[in-house]
Amino acid sequence: MEIQTDRIADIARQAGEVILEVYRQPFPVDFKPDDSPVTDADRRANEVILRSLRDAYPDIPWISEESKATPFAERRGWKRFWLIDPLDGTKEFIKKNGEFTVNIALVEDGVPVLGVVYQPVTGTLYSAKKGAGASRTDSTGVTVPLHGGPHYRDRNVVNVVASRSHMSPETQAFIDDLGKSGHEVHLTSAGSSLKLCLVAEGRADVYPRFGPTMEWDTAAAHAVVLEAGRKVTRHPSGEPLLYNKENLTNPWFLVE
Repeated sequence: MEIQTDRIADIARQAGEVILEVYRQPFPVDFKPDDSPVTDADRRANEVILRSLRDAYPDIPWISEESKATPFAERRGWKRFWLIDPLDGTKEFIKKNGEFTVNIALVEDGVPVLGVVYQPVTGTLYSAKKGAGASRTDSTGVTVPLHGGPHYRDRNVVNVVASRSHMSPETQAFIDDLGKSGHEVHLTSAGSSLKLCLVAEGRADVYPRFGPTMEWDTAAAHAVVLEAGRKVTRHPSGEPLLYNKENLTNPWFLVE
């Protein structure tokens, strides 16, 4: 069965609706064993997404941030699976700054081949499918194709996007080195997977992430980046960032 990007986008929008129901009223915040926050919005969005994917594609397994992890001994043989973050940017959700997203990716042989990133507050949807390009659709339904543009090292002025909640000393050193090498550097902050999408659409030139992330944080937007003609590479090796590792923590990477 061919998977239609529009169908996955509809599922992301449904998840966005239940997220906004929680967002618009006072809500409690719980904490996981690793001290990361979680809310009813995370859990309810997860239920919507998994129920919809099971109904539509019962033969495709999944990994989700808000569900118990499948042991590597079982998933290591998966050729294709869903990789889901029902609410990426829970800290931004709690701050109520709007910079949180719903993320659904299809991964094949370690590479994200379909991705949907939905920002509920603005109604903006980023989507991509291997060989079909990447696009951004606004809340009015207007869709534009995405093209990332020239590599950041080929620009005199470099727009660097960094995490609003996780600026590391190593990231600051990367920014400082760009300036020392003669580039005029402008810094943009953003939350959640929106940082990768900003590079995909050319509003930022590079996103250095020299701190911890999980596979579900990046996979959907990674698909958008690839179809926009950019790439996500491990730092400092330059090798492609891959998925379904035994340890689901991402290494340091560059979106470039």
